[in-house]
Amino acid sequence: MEAIRRGPLLRRLREMTVGADGSVVPAAGALVNFASNDYLGLASHDALREAAKRAIDQYGIGAGASRLVCGTMTPHLQLERRLAQFKGVEAALTFSSGYAAAHGVIGALATEGDVLIFDKLLHACFIDAARGSKAVVRVFPHNHLGKLESLLEWAQQEHPQGRVLIATESIFSMDGDRAPLRELVALKKRFGALLLVDEAHALGVAGSHGRGLAHECEVHREVDILMGTMSKALGVSGGYLAGRRSLIDLLINRARSFIFSTAQPPALAAAAHAALELLASDEGERLRLALWQNIRQMNAQLPPAPGGSSATRRAESAIFPWIVGDEASAVDVSARLAEAGFFAPAIRYPTVARGAARLRLTISARHRPEQIQALTKCLSGLAL
Repeated sequence: MEAIRRGPLLRRLREMTVGADGSVVPAAGALVNFASNDYLGLASHDALREAAKRAIDQYGIGAGASRLVCGTMTPHLQLERRLAQFKGVEAALTFSSGYAAAHGVIGALATEGDVLIFDKLLHACFIDAARGSKAVVRVFPHNHLGKLESLLEWAQQEHPQGRVLIATESIFSMDGDRAPLRELVALKKRFGALLLVDEAHALGVAGSHGRGLAHECEVHREVDILMGTMSKALGVSGGYLAGRRSLIDLLINRARSFIFSTAQPPALAAAAHAALELLASDEGERLRLALWQNIRQMNAQLPPAPGGSSATRRAESAIFPWIVGDEASAVDVSARLAEAGFFAPAIRYPTVARGAARLRLTISARHRPEQIQALTKCLSGLAL
């Protein structure tokens, strides 16, 4: 801790209250929130509130045990059936978090002699999960299909009897760019590998009614494992894995983070189910289209960052990395934004690489045009 305190990487918990309009209210006063993953503003939606209240009245607060003991309740099964239907696959299984889902699937599928091939910018939960497995781990440069192909050739030669699993995010959490899913599917077919796609930041954002980037690219039935969370655009919490019925049956029997965890509170499962129903409705599509209108405005008005941000790229998601570079400078920029009324905390190592500290700016359907304009104007002054 002394070493951490001497550098620019010390982290502290901030006590926050979230306003009805999605703003955050720390001790110093209300700030417009440009850091949340609540992309559609569903975390405080009345339909989710009411679904959770009804579930509490019927089922109580906690599940009381793991799913395999006596913790499986009707809301869990209803959510999983709706998830599978929404994602266009045979079955789904929910976990207490996306982190738990990653550990569950890697532990269930990968063992000694198998090969895990990860995109370099894949979420840290997969790296942690891989460390607990006996599989060989290889990493390819971000979205570099040529290097991935060479790693698949190597795995085929060196581990011909092993299972090979490629893992990527569809929309990357820190850079907001997209994976080339069609090309990844072609490669996995060619080499007989499995493909896992984490849709955490695509669910609710990409594809018709927010079904995800795999749907938008029309490859959702060819991706072996679709993963995601309910803690972003769905506005709740928890993780899920979806795919063939045989995959889900294996996870129920082999995923340790599922087997040995108390079930998700039934009220959260009911709220997530309500969020999926909302996404599939006309209101949900209006919210998604409003989000994309805000994304386009942000994309047009966001100034270049001092660290060489790709701020001028085509809008691909609700995530805009405004790269500062130096960790201490990023903290300073975040503080200056807070003084101007905006909440955008600095993202630093180990979340991103050293020297790549940034403001991870996120857009919501609830942002008003004048709020986006005010933020980008403030950043223009800071960039000078």
